[in-house]
Amino acid sequence: MNRELLQELLTAYGPVGQEDAVREVCRRELGSLVDDMWVDPAGNLVGVLRGGDSPAIRVMAHLDELSMIVKRVEPDGSLHVTQLGTMYPGNFGLGPVAILGDRETLCGVLTLGSEHTTKESRRIWETKPDQGDRAMDWLHVYVFTGHTPDELTAAGVHPGTRVCVHHSKRNFVEFGDYIGGYFMDDRAPAAALLHAVRRLAEADRSLAGDLYVVFTGNEEIGGIGGSYASRTLPGDLTIALEVGPAEAEYGTTCSGGPIVAYSDAESVYDKAVADALMTVAAERGWMPQAAVLGAFESDSSHAKAGGLSARAGLLCIPTLSTHGYEVITRDAIDAMADVLVGFLECWAG
Repeated sequence: MNRELLQELLTAYGPVGQEDAVREVCRRELGSLVDDMWVDPAGNLVGVLRGGDSPAIRVMAHLDELSMIVKRVEPDGSLHVTQLGTMYPGNFGLGPVAILGDRETLCGVLTLGSEHTTKESRRIWETKPDQGDRAMDWLHVYVFTGHTPDELTAAGVHPGTRVCVHHSKRNFVEFGDYIGGYFMDDRAPAAALLHAVRRLAEADRSLAGDLYVVFTGNEEIGGIGGSYASRTLPGDLTIALEVGPAEAEYGTTCSGGPIVAYSDAESVYDKAVADALMTVAAERGWMPQAAVLGAFESDSSHAKAGGLSARAGLLCIPTLSTHGYEVITRDAIDAMADVLVGFLECWAG
């Protein structure tokens, strides 16, 4: 695992539809490894490794992160925000946020307000476990900015402005056999994809067909970038690289090997593809975990469900607390890269 690259990817702000900073890191790393590279009209970064005459394969990891979007600016300069992607305020925790204004990035604080309040402060009272006992939702919180509406306007803050977890909370931590941090989804799989491409390029092995490496945008709101790439790029197989839930419900654990999905809430993955991923992972000693996932979607399942890709596969890093403060094993990124390389070297379509 390249720790410096992972940290750089985690630190870069990449809210849905505004993934520029993350894309630039991937562009820098990818450029010397591929035969051609471009950014498509959907904002996806695409690189291609040329191969033989077999059908092309598209492998995707998404750039965007769970974030917030400004719904309105209040007269006192506070911001009412709602989510971009599926999560609740508790997934991020109250604390500092980055407000990505058009002309200036400001620091604010995502806050609920004082716990030392009564039923008169109903918005706060509703979330108290000994009172209203409701889960904290986006109607309960706001962003305190410390600025006037005019100052926010001058910085380019308005409805539609993205708000992200502040960089001060984005360093990963290492403990025992694990690492934890916000936005392993999908920066850890992105790091694995870059590692796999580097291995393929440096080994100078001939692939059966062209490999399209795609770092997609807008995945967290419906796999938009991945669907566009699946429609416009050659090939009939799309493989998504993701974090996968480590839960008893699916028989998966964080300490286990890569998760290979056979279906999710959006589509059924191709059995031959999933079987091949399982075989490669087992042969390489990674103890793969087969899973039938619910409440989960990916770039490839969206593409298949929409008729934009004839075939689909999903390979996941087993992850504790997906869409929260996420935990993976130290070797999870290397394991994903190794399985992907093995699959690409043997898959002939």
